Amino acid sequence: MGLQGQIIPYKNGEKEDADDERAGKEISPFPPPLHSKFAVVGYALTSKKIKSFLKPKLEGLARNKGILFVAIDQNRPLSDQGPFDIVLHKLTGKEWRQNLEDYRQTHPEVTVLDPPDAIQHLHNRQSMLQCVADMNLSNSYGKVGIPKQLVIKKDASSIPGVVAKAGLMLPIVAKPLVADGSAKSHELSLAYDQQSLQKLEPPLVLQEFVNHGGVMFKVYIVGETIKVVRRFSLPDVCKRELSNIAGVFRFPRVSCAAASADNADLDPGVAELPPRPLLEKLARELCRRLGLRLFNLDIIREHGTRDRFYVIDINYFPGKSPFSFIFSYGKMPEYAHIFTDFLLSLGQNQYKKKST
Repeated sequence: MGLQGQIIPYKNGEKEDADDERAGKEISPFPPPLHSKFAVVGYALTSKKIKSFLKPKLEGLARNKGILFVAIDQNRPLSDQGPFDIVLHKLTGKEWRQNLEDYRQTHPEVTVLDPPDAIQHLHNRQSMLQCVADMNLSNSYGKVGIPKQLVIKKDASSIPGVVAKAGLMLPIVAKPLVADGSAKSHELSLAYDQQSLQKLEPPLVLQEFVNHGGVMFKVYIVGETIKVVRRFSLPDVCKRELSNIAGVFRFPRVSCAAASADNADLDPGVAELPPRPLLEKLARELCRRLGLRLFNLDIIREHGTRDRFYVIDINYFPGKSPFSFIFSYGKMPEYAHIFTDFLLSLGQNQYKKKST
């Protein structure tokens, strides 16, 4: 059964053109920027991010539609560079954040993707998912929440007692509290018994493992467009297995999440994508609450249900990672068209503002 991911623009529901060979022949429906031939996108990215994201296909398509990517010199003040219409960034460090924040204050006409303070919100896994929990999203298409979880900031020896008191059921997924994109922040583990919980290293977020048929949904959000793909995930754990397994297992040893599940022969109840209206509402509300326009969600469906979904992680502007289960926009199908149209929509909004 060949099941493909789908693209969901909020506004008109039209599917993006998948034929990248037409990139050079397409004509932009948007007006050109007021001050130059091109809309200038200044980018401040790591070398790995540039390699995984800013590929020739994207640059070529963007140029043909009137968008020019220009590298930002991180050693010079932003105000001395440009002029830019959009600043695209994914760098860490207080000095860079302050530089960018100062630039935003003095250049309100420039769109910054995305505000540094809003991005920081996703660097803590407790606050990251709290906004999903606060939404308590539920409609006729389903219910979206987060797995039962708790935060352990220190004292690994206390974890078994704290978990038991909180009522979390085994197995337990353990994730570092800080999600800053570093290798350490992706060191995920699965603990099968109470005593093994003492082997974990705080600070951590502990999540109750939810059986989900071994498939998760990667939901990429780019402005007003959503792209959904399936990825293999951790297999379900039955009670018999739980009674026979002990210890803590690292995800790279347990998960086969690197593989796409879009063309796999899956049970229809597992493979079915989350309902489009539910994802639209979730994405819109998260964009509003987080103040972000470039991020992706990891969503699972509770096995045995059709309408019970959990958000288990949120990543900002996902980039290349040494861990194969973290995917970048560069691996998102049709990403060049999606991202170019997103930048064009920002340019159109700026044009309208300047014309009024």
